[in-house]
Amino acid sequence: MYIKRTIEEAIRRMGESFPCIVIYGARQVGKSTTLQHMFGDEYTKVTLDDINDRTLAARNPGLFLETYGWPLIIDEIQKAPQLLDEIKKRIDEQRLVWLESDEPRQLMYVLSGSNRFELQQGISDSLAGRCGILEMASFSQAEKQNSTGSLFRPEIASLREAAKARKAPYRTRKEIFAEIFRGGMPDICTGVSERDLYFNSYVNTYIEKDIRQLISAGGELAFRNFLSLLALRTAQEFHPVELANAVGIDSRTCKKWLSILETSGIIYLLQPYMANISRRIIKSPKIYFMDTGLCSYLCKWPNAEMLENCAMSGAFFETYVVSELLKNAFSHNLDPKSFLFYYRDIDQKEVDLIYIEQNNIYPIEIKKSMNPSSPTKNFSVLKKYHQPIKPGLVIDTCEKIRPINEDAWMYPAYLLGL
Repeated sequence: MYIKRTIEEAIRRMGESFPCIVIYGARQVGKSTTLQHMFGDEYTKVTLDDINDRTLAARNPGLFLETYGWPLIIDEIQKAPQLLDEIKKRIDEQRLVWLESDEPRQLMYVLSGSNRFELQQGISDSLAGRCGILEMASFSQAEKQNSTGSLFRPEIASLREAAKARKAPYRTRKEIFAEIFRGGMPDICTGVSERDLYFNSYVNTYIEKDIRQLISAGGELAFRNFLSLLALRTAQEFHPVELANAVGIDSRTCKKWLSILETSGIIYLLQPYMANISRRIIKSPKIYFMDTGLCSYLCKWPNAEMLENCAMSGAFFETYVVSELLKNAFSHNLDPKSFLFYYRDIDQKEVDLIYIEQNNIYPIEIKKSMNPSSPTKNFSVLKKYHQPIKPGLVIDTCEKIRPINEDAWMYPAYLLGL
């Protein structure tokens, strides 16, 4: 069963503007399936997991492209970066043909890759100005409910209007934590794979195929330990020295491994909001796992009930909310680094999320309880930025959107992205 992805519309629009598009994303989030669904009837598809095709692409990229022609889908493009220069050459040649014949430009190549760490430089050097780039994540809650997934904006009037139009059924905190425990990986959500067996294989495959060549020889065991300890720190600030000491590696290696996880789409680093103000603001990013199912598996929680009642339940709920907002942004081809931040200062005053839109600040707190006490107490600290502060949100497990005071509204987590 194919589940429609919100990102499909962004892919189509990108294909109308560029002769080549690149889809990044962690392993097994559905890149290949989505591209096959969208383009499979008209495009030839090649995966570089096939050793014969990979060898030909690496040794003779010109012959490889001549063999398959275009339009062409190339999966796992990072395994043969030698293709990028040849793709650039063919795009430039075809552009001249279109220019001389006054024909409309077409989408020639669709590239997908699960290891952005290896591809980033090659794409920048070879295909700059010739390709559009999109990030793809695992299923959002909207996609799991067969919703088209509207763009999330924290402006309260539009949120109330969207909630009224969609009339989504309420989901309890227990139901939300069941979703957090399961995560968004397509094979799990569609019932193809059993959760624990899937994630065990996923971690092994990820380390064997993507990581081994990027870490020092014999470092696989230390990296596994690093991955598990990092999962226990989801929704927390990243302190490389503390984590490095816990794993038994140096802080430089710790930062490198974190970068690998970020560029592979496993984690996201949420940056503090600076706006050229105050040395008193904490400058460390916060770590969030993009898939809560993988994170809970790495933390070894055996079921959703224990996860809901454990000491980390607040951190997991926060990770769930942030990852939903990130998935929503990626699906609409937006870079969350341009508008989504957090605030914390050395006086321990914190705002979980700050959403910036046209210089306006929308503060957002994330609470797993239905009636948190004083959820907006730190919103006033944002006045130091001298920017307009709009009514904020407290995202929790409540049933409906309702006002708290003049400064904030309660907003149910089950409505995110619908």
